[in-house]
Amino acid sequence: MMTSACDGSPACPRMLPASIQITGELLSAAEVQDICESLKEDSVRLLSVRGCQLSDRDFGRVCRSVAESHSIAQLNLNLGVVSSVGRTRHLADALKTNRSLQTLFLHGSPLLDAGLVTLNAALSTHPTLVCLDLGDCMLGDQALGLICGMLPPDGAKSGLRELTLSANPGISSKGWARLSIAVAHSSQLRVLNLDYNQLGDQIAGMLAVAVASSRTLEVLDLEGTGLTNHSAQVFLDMVENYPTSLRVLVLAENDISPELQQQIVDLLSDGDEDEDREAMPLPTGPTSSSALQPIRDKYQPLRDKYQPIRDKYQPLTWLPHSNSALPTVLLTSGLGESLLAETEM
Repeated sequence: MMTSACDGSPACPRMLPASIQITGELLSAAEVQDICESLKEDSVRLLSVRGCQLSDRDFGRVCRSVAESHSIAQLNLNLGVVSSVGRTRHLADALKTNRSLQTLFLHGSPLLDAGLVTLNAALSTHPTLVCLDLGDCMLGDQALGLICGMLPPDGAKSGLRELTLSANPGISSKGWARLSIAVAHSSQLRVLNLDYNQLGDQIAGMLAVAVASSRTLEVLDLEGTGLTNHSAQVFLDMVENYPTSLRVLVLAENDISPELQQQIVDLLSDGDEDEDREAMPLPTGPTSSSALQPIRDKYQPLRDKYQPIRDKYQPLTWLPHSNSALPTVLLTSGLGESLLAETEM
């Protein structure tokens, strides 16, 4: 059942955009109809049906409603919802028409390179999309080449600000090298999550050069990527001797000594403190960088993603490019943890 913080009284003349979050359920046609009507009424800002099961027909209905919505900013289809070529086409068609979406989560969808080919035109030309999660999507070098096109160089069109490519073992060293070049020249990218890919020290060295060249990258997640102290020393030399925008570097689950990791953390923290003292106050509103904070499914290779839900009624705490408090329309599941319980900043 959907509930609203607005009761329609004169003191509450209209319903503000809210959120619908459902995890791990088999969705009935009636539930899908409610979702579609809310989307068409522009009363939904966040829609999450992660890990849910619904018919191909109902998935198409949801996509057509997303296309018509002027309010939706965040769409979470994680954990296998986009499970076929037909669904990928439905989503591509929706993205071609929609003009409000800012964040799209497809983590754990078996897209393959062919799926990215289908989605590429819609993703690369979408006017407002800034955050994209393609973790664990079985991607290869062809798909990564298309993704690099979503990171345009300085002077080109605006591109992604946050990109997640966790756990895509089909990407080769050549593909990661190409991404490193794109990151070095990207004029927008602030967050890059590459955790649980077998990158190794060679690719890490390329990424260090990319980080040193980038004027925008603030967060780099390299958890579980097969790195050693050699990579850590390269990153240590970089943050110690060269100016960089980097503020967070995740090196957990690698063969790197705790001492080296702590040295890097200390140097990055010192840089934060120096900037805090020198920085001018940031403007508030839709362009504020504080609005760009990730909510994503962190890849957990040896853990059960479907743990019992702990708190069904968690309020919406973040939405990209929005600093206003939002009432919540929350549909919950008895299966699977909630969206916000599993995600991380």
